[in-house]
Amino acid sequence: MSTAVAPQLHERVSQFITKPRKMLINGKWVDSVSGKTFPTYDPSTGKEMAFIAEGDSADVNLAVSAARHAFEKGPWHRMTASERGRLIWKLADLLEQNLEEFAQLESIDNGKPVGVARAADVPLAVDLFRYMAGWATKIEGNTIPLNVPYTPGARYLAYTLREPVGVVAQIIPWNFPLLMAAWKLGPALAAGCTVILKPAEQTPLSALRLGELFAEAGFPDGVVNVVPGYGETAGAALAAHNDVDKVAFTGSTEVGKLILRAAAGNLKKVSLELGGKSPNVVLKDADLKTAIPGAASAIFFNHGQCCCAGSRLYVEKDIFDEVVSGVAEQAKKIKLGPQWTQALKWVLW
Repeated sequence: MSTAVAPQLHERVSQFITKPRKMLINGKWVDSVSGKTFPTYDPSTGKEMAFIAEGDSADVNLAVSAARHAFEKGPWHRMTASERGRLIWKLADLLEQNLEEFAQLESIDNGKPVGVARAADVPLAVDLFRYMAGWATKIEGNTIPLNVPYTPGARYLAYTLREPVGVVAQIIPWNFPLLMAAWKLGPALAAGCTVILKPAEQTPLSALRLGELFAEAGFPDGVVNVVPGYGETAGAALAAHNDVDKVAFTGSTEVGKLILRAAAGNLKKVSLELGGKSPNVVLKDADLKTAIPGAASAIFFNHGQCCCAGSRLYVEKDIFDEVVSGVAEQAKKIKLGPQWTQALKWVLW
């Protein structure tokens, strides 16, 4: 057990949250068309921490138009795969250089211990962008020899050419705000798509700061647009927009169904990562010194808000009482508190 020492708030983090945050459309930071803003809260106190431009259908229209222009007429579609890969790699470098700032932003916005964000969320996002930078030059088609019975002796070839799907709307949740943004953005950019990202209204800060890094890395205007707002307004407008070619959503099953119905208008492609009940099985021949803390970590890590949280625990009858009491003991050790002062316990599994 080690106790995290409350760090000094990073100077750039203090500056970032003291000014109203605008949205990123076509390479420019702009207010919402309506002029509305919404607050993001410090989850450890419930107090308003920063104010964010509130996007709705009017802002979505502008962002989609910018992404469409960037995809079809801007410099992005003329870039080679190698050039795209180098830009994504540069973005990863910039994120790594600003690791502490992003870790603190993620911590104060989401509520997770800053040590977790520093050791996991930000480095994993860096690794993801670097991995996808490499994929930019590895997306290839196939060539298939064909035989046609009624033209004996003739030789034919069929080939596939993989092309970017186009303008992609991406809607992400609040449990891993930066990492979810990276998981969505990296593959789409490597493929040559342009993006409108809508972060969760509870946790928009790291996505907005990441938008600044895209400009610093040299991405052309309109390739990445960040439109914060509420699901029933900004999210719904993105899902239903006729000029969006694909929508990618991570969140609840209920909202996923709504997005699927909204996307039917122009038959856009849809990727949904929705809720589940991940089973965790412990048999009597297991090493319980490892299995018990592992089962506890599987459900309690990140407030229990993980796509792969071990939310169902099946235990063989002979060891049921021992495992249940062991998990209960692990739960008793959890200390809730402000993200700066939480005890930080690492369990490797």
